Amino acid sequence: MTHINVLDPGASPLDYYGFELRRHREAAGLTQRQLGDIVNYTGSLVGQIETARKLPTQEFSERVDAALGTGGLLSRLVGLVMRSQLPAWFQQVAELESRAIEICTFQTHMVHGLLQTQAYARAVLGALDDTDLDDRTAVRLARQRIFDKGQPPVLWMVVSEAALRQEVGGAETMREQLVRLLSFEGNRWINVQVLPFSVGVHAGLQGSFNLYRFDRDPSIVYTEGYGSGHPTANPDTVKDCSLRYDHLQAAALSLRESAGLIRRVMEERYGQQPDSGGDPVA
Repeated sequence: MTHINVLDPGASPLDYYGFELRRHREAAGLTQRQLGDIVNYTGSLVGQIETARKLPTQEFSERVDAALGTGGLLSRLVGLVMRSQLPAWFQQVAELESRAIEICTFQTHMVHGLLQTQAYARAVLGALDDTDLDDRTAVRLARQRIFDKGQPPVLWMVVSEAALRQEVGGAETMREQLVRLLSFEGNRWINVQVLPFSVGVHAGLQGSFNLYRFDRDPSIVYTEGYGSGHPTANPDTVKDCSLRYDHLQAAALSLRESAGLIRRVMEERYGQQPDSGGDPVA
C-alpha cells in the first residue's frame, strides 16, 4: 500500500493528482474527513484518492475544486488520470480521439465505446474479467468527455444491425443503450447509421475499423485485435479504408431510417418499458 508521506507526484498522473489534492487540502487547513463532509464524500475516499489507491471521478474533482478554490486544477487533471489508466496499447487511441476533428467508425458487433452507456460498457468490460470493474468502466466513459469541448469532433458511426440485436448485459441494458443511440437524432456532431442485414455483402466484411481525421495532421486508420491495437497513417491504407467507409455509408440506412430500425428492434426484441408516467420509452 502506498504511504502518503512517500507519494511520488512524478510516478504517474494518478500520483500527481493525489499529491495535489493533499497539498491543497492541507493548505486549506482541512482534514480528510472535513473535506469529505464539505463535498459529500467520505474522508476515507479522500484518503484513498490522496494515496493513489482510488480513481477520482469528474464529479469529485469539480466539488473539491469548488471547495478548495483550486481554479479547476483537479477537474483538468482528471482527464489525464483517466487516460493513463487505459491499457497501454489503447492510450494512443484515446489521444487520437481527443485530437481528431472527425471520427468515422464502422462497428460489426457492438456499439462504439464513445457512445456506450454505463451499463453496456460494464457488461462488455466484464465479459471475462470483473476485477476493478467500476474503475475500468469509469475510465472508458471518461473518453466521452471529448464531446463536452467547445468544438467537439464530428462522429459518424455505421453500426451493423447485428450489434443492435446482440444482447449485451440483458434486455434492460440494451433498451437503455438503444435509447441512448436515439437521443442523438438531430445532433449535428454525433450521427448513427445502421447497416441492415438486408444489404448482404458489403465493404466492411473484413471487420470493424476507425478513421481519425485531423485539422493539419494526416488521417489515421485504427483496427483492433485481442489485446492489441494497430494505428497506421499509411496513405494506401487510409485511402482504401476511406473508400470502404464511403461505400458503407452509402449502403447503410439514412439517419432517419436508422432511427426507425433502432426503434423497431427495441420494441420487437427488448420490449417497451413504461416510464414513471406510464408512457412507453421511445
